[in-house]
Amino acid sequence: MVRGILILVFISLFLSSYAQEEITVIPDSTAVADEQDTVLIESYSRRFNPRKALLFSAVLPGMGQVYNKKYWKVPIVYGGLMLGVYVVNTYQNQYLQYKSELFSLLNDNTLTTSESGFNQEQLRSIITKTRRQRDYFSIITVIWYMLQIMDAHVDAHLKEFDLNPQLRVKVEPMVESDQLTGRNSGVSLKLKF
Repeated sequence: MVRGILILVFISLFLSSYAQEEITVIPDSTAVADEQDTVLIESYSRRFNPRKALLFSAVLPGMGQVYNKKYWKVPIVYGGLMLGVYVVNTYQNQYLQYKSELFSLLNDNTLTTSESGFNQEQLRSIITKTRRQRDYFSIITVIWYMLQIMDAHVDAHLKEFDLNPQLRVKVEPMVESDQLTGRNSGVSLKLKF
């Protein structure tokens, strides 16, 4: 199992590493005579393929973030996954412990309380709550896994996103007078494109 994971990591590292990528310059033969100096340059976003980022992140969590050169996200990905697995494991252990106490209490008719001091109804309630919490955190851990895959995919798509330099955001105080509501004051958010 460990060998297979290591082989997969090395293959993905080999496939995603680039020494130096050449920029292909293709002269435009259909250009007008006064635009003869126009050339097409290969896109920057081709180096960051969203499908590759998605695949890398699905196979090995955090690998898509490494592929996108967002190394700071890897500890967040693994921290969330390890926290989720830890909480699921804790609730699973509690579930098994209280379940075995309930079975021993049901098998021995002379006992009224378990080793931990709970009666039969309390144990049933605790078992239900720990099972529900275990299931919730299992779902949350799977959602975290899916979110890191989506993050790698979207981040690879947005590598070449061009932000308008004229874009401005201002927060300004606002005062309004209206005959119906009277005088209102507040804060406005103004966007300029």
